[in-house]
Amino acid sequence: MEAVKALLLSFPMFVFSLLVPLVVLYWVLVTLRLVPVELFERDSLRHEQTASTLVSLGFAGVPATFALSVLILLAGLVTLAVEAVVLSRLPLGLFRVPLGVAVLWASFALVSPLAARICHKTHRWFHGQRRTLLGETVEVTSEPDDDGWASAELLSDRECSVRLHGKPQGGSMPHLGEHRVLVKLIAEENAYRSVTTDAYCEARMHAKRLTLGQRTASHQERSR
Repeated sequence: MEAVKALLLSFPMFVFSLLVPLVVLYWVLVTLRLVPVELFERDSLRHEQTASTLVSLGFAGVPATFALSVLILLAGLVTLAVEAVVLSRLPLGLFRVPLGVAVLWASFALVSPLAARICHKTHRWFHGQRRTLLGETVEVTSEPDDDGWASAELLSDRECSVRLHGKPQGGSMPHLGEHRVLVKLIAEENAYRSVTTDAYCEARMHAKRLTLGQRTASHQERSR
């Protein structure tokens, strides 16, 4: 028992000893309907860092809380294995902290592709959560009418159809057969705004360049 306690309280395993109970508590509260599943989701991907980052990593179609839960559980298992088999057998001393940080980073990086596949397999569970569809790619199945209304199907699940509402005046209108990305939920209309896949990718690259530029400028300011 003491060995298990020491294992769970060692760094970096201690991080997951805190996070995993929080994950379990959160899903208990979700089951009791005391907190929402779409805790981090907003009506738009714009300026929504958590959801948009997870979408760019391949976690589109599931709530951010579910994606993070899967990542934490899988990374925790990997970290536990590394701690039990390697770290606990080495006299690391002060080197445990930097090595532990490296193990944390490597654990999340290692499990990310597997977590994304698990989320992709389970995304149908969450189609009733409208905001989780943001970031999904759809194929337009009808030409828009005069008011900009059109229908579309998810590429990942052809049985799931959504309504698109384009902007006839100066907006980006969907067209039959086009592949588009859902970027904003119009809750009162039960419809989505969308952009072409090319425009979405360009916007993501532009946002990354802006973020990198801001970080570089901040670093230069601190260096002066």
